[in-house]
Amino acid sequence: MVIGKSIRVYLADATVTGIRYAELVNWTGHAIACPRNRLPELTKWPEAGKPGIYFLFESRFWETKPKAYIGESENVSQRLISHDRNKEFWNEAVIFTSKDENLTKAHIKYLEASLVNLSKKAGRYELENGNTPPESSLPRADRDAMEEFIVNLRMVLGILGYPILEPIFESKHDNNSSKLSENQISSVNILNNLVFKVNHLTAYGAVTDEGFVLKKGSQLSKANSVSASRKLISIKERLLVDGELIDDKDNLISTQDILFSSSSYAAAIVAGTSRSGPQSWKASNGETLKQLEDELIAGKDNIV
Repeated sequence: MVIGKSIRVYLADATVTGIRYAELVNWTGHAIACPRNRLPELTKWPEAGKPGIYFLFESRFWETKPKAYIGESENVSQRLISHDRNKEFWNEAVIFTSKDENLTKAHIKYLEASLVNLSKKAGRYELENGNTPPESSLPRADRDAMEEFIVNLRMVLGILGYPILEPIFESKHDNNSSKLSENQISSVNILNNLVFKVNHLTAYGAVTDEGFVLKKGSQLSKANSVSASRKLISIKERLLVDGELIDDKDNLISTQDILFSSSSYAAAIVAGTSRSGPQSWKASNGETLKQLEDELIAGKDNIV
């Protein structure tokens, strides 16, 4: 059963771009998000001088995938001052420490290894970490406590605007089936399993809370028509550079789930020309995404 959570965010100087302190109700952990130019102020926060985990994030200013770094330290604020001199790419740090004194070196090493693995699986950022750090050996009770810590950390990190640990595609009813009727689960399944076939290509897609996901293994056109926008061509070039698309003789193949802002962008990337996503993507029963969305808007529980 899914239980709602309450997260409290404190804006230290009443601005959303300044230092933010975040905590989850009834959790011993807490977070501080700090812009790079405000780093000296962290020394005034006792929470930052403890053992903990930290993330360094690059802003999304460019077409390429943003960079990030995950690390641990027994004194996070001092380690960040070192990174300010040695690492150039980042512009904001987010740190996690504990309100009590129960996070040991072994705990934070375990967290670091787990978070690096989760980030690599999610594939949203290009990690600046070299190798995945080894996971420290912990008693079973401590491992379970750290896994719970990670669950809460993920929620707080997402609220602060960094879904680095979140899979791009995850079936909605996997975690929420206890709240959905059978008809609603059927509707979600249909929207999670859409297909677009064009010019001997087959692509697979899903509607998510963030937009539209082009699934791993989809086939895409190598060529772009004259009607293809410069932005569309630029996105495809970036995906090739990042390795999210690879050359497969007559076409391209997606090597991972790729998130787009709309179904039309996903369809256009696949076809190499302007396309209407709602008309292109179809369910197994032949209904278009447009028809499915119209039925949902009309309040139908079952869109089979």
